[in-house]
Amino acid sequence: MVRTSYAIAIGSNRRGRHGSPAREVLAAIRALDGVTAVSPILHTPPLGPSKRRFANAVALIQSDEAPPALLHRLKAIERAFGRRRGQSWGARVIDLDIVLWSGGSWGGPALTVPHRLFRARDFVLAPLVQVAPGWRDPVTGLSVRQLYSRLTRRKPASRGRAGVGP
Repeated sequence: MVRTSYAIAIGSNRRGRHGSPAREVLAAIRALDGVTAVSPILHTPPLGPSKRRFANAVALIQSDEAPPALLHRLKAIERAFGRRRGQSWGARVIDLDIVLWSGGSWGGPALTVPHRLFRARDFVLAPLVQVAPGWRDPVTGLSVRQLYSRLTRRKPASRGRAGVGP
């Protein structure tokens, strides 16, 4: 198989055997093969019911694995770090997600690439724009920089109709 590129989102909001969430993210990056670029680690507020802040980063990797094979390897890394199935959106030692793949789109029963929610997640796009600003989303055709700009631009305040009653 031809070597392709992947963008892997990495997040942690629970201490593990490597230490703080940021140290867990760094250890996960070291566990990946073929790393070509790594974003800075961002510390972000939790999403969902978790109360703990997240450490998030994105790593670009080169691999000859097809998306399902890479997903299997990422899940094995998560298990090795102590990740267990549990509450969605809960605290986790490590979370590894395939966000983009240079092969375009992929769909299967256990995996969709690009990640279906990445366009709406600042904690994914902010680090991704640091390492792959020109990478294009195969679904929208927009670059990562454009997606991030759309997500973060200020929305104008809605204007009510002054002096007009219901």
